[in-house]
Amino acid sequence: MPSDESLVRFVNIQKSYDGETLVVKDLNLDVAKGEFLTMLGPSGSGKTTCLMMLAGFEPATHGEIFLNDNPINRVPPHKRGIGMVFQNYALFPHMTVAENLAFPLEVRGMDKTERESRVKRALDMVELGPLGDRRPAQLSGGQQQRVAVARSLVFDPELVLMDEPLGALDKNLREKMQYEIKHIHENLGLTVVYVTHDQSEALTMSNRIAVFDDGIIQQCAPPEVLYEEPVNAFCANFIGENNRFLGKVTEDNGDTVKVEIDDNVGTVVAKKVNVEGVGVRSTVSLRPERVTVNPQPGSLPNIFSGVAEELIYLGDHIRTRFTVLGHDDFIVKIPNSADHAQLTQGDTVNIGWTAEDCRALDPSD
Repeated sequence: MPSDESLVRFVNIQKSYDGETLVVKDLNLDVAKGEFLTMLGPSGSGKTTCLMMLAGFEPATHGEIFLNDNPINRVPPHKRGIGMVFQNYALFPHMTVAENLAFPLEVRGMDKTERESRVKRALDMVELGPLGDRRPAQLSGGQQQRVAVARSLVFDPELVLMDEPLGALDKNLREKMQYEIKHIHENLGLTVVYVTHDQSEALTMSNRIAVFDDGIIQQCAPPEVLYEEPVNAFCANFIGENNRFLGKVTEDNGDTVKVEIDDNVGTVVAKKVNVEGVGVRSTVSLRPERVTVNPQPGSLPNIFSGVAEELIYLGDHIRTRFTVLGHDDFIVKIPNSADHAQLTQGDTVNIGWTAEDCRALDPSD
């Protein structure tokens, strides 16, 4: 687990490429020693720019970045002692695997015996010990990515940065590599800052996730908090599958609010998260797995009639699309168990959910 001591600090960081538009806006972020922090967001949200500033490949327009409490804005990349893993592997094609790993050690002036020992250890770490004499072109994509990871670790950096490292791999290999990188992080006690736009990747690997949009961190929290307790409509919609209704707050009861859904199709009781006052617009957010089919009458504050439009069998659950409250894209994940009567397309049933599972967030329309 990460310690409370910060290894990296971004303090009031801004970045502009043209002197006018800020792609990173007043970023303040601490990364604890031993932490796996993922910067997650859509293209153009500022996450990769932050990583490049930390690596030293891009200068900050304003603010300071600290590594071990030392300012590093004016320290060149090769003197920061940071390991890097890129999506395109960035391996030298004319070198063998072992030579690729030895290169950063040669640059640091390490003697041959120590170099060979470290290269062997790093290759064993990623289970590529017998392949040291091969060239990158003789390896699969997954093997090349393991070499890139090993090269980033070979000089024992405190910090490793990974920029979309699994983006070029197929689905099965990508999932396998996620667990491998996670286990390497845990076993070595490394600090990792990881950039991706893949939310499932972020949820699988991270201690914390910083969700970026428009150059600003919208929320930074552990995966389970980010999924269960999004603070705004962007985070709720970006992380995981999500049902949304737009409407207006008609009653504020402190912890909960009543939201009249647009076109007067019904009123939903929801947990009040970041809406304030009667009359304001709100996005109501609800996860598909939090919905109950055929609840007991009166057992839930939200019970509505729904028409099953589409059922997709996915093994452990049935992904069912309903028309509810005038929306024909309301998704419910029904567990595939004997406790649930089999629905068929066109059935009309009651569905319901608690106020706690339903969050009244800022308007996103």
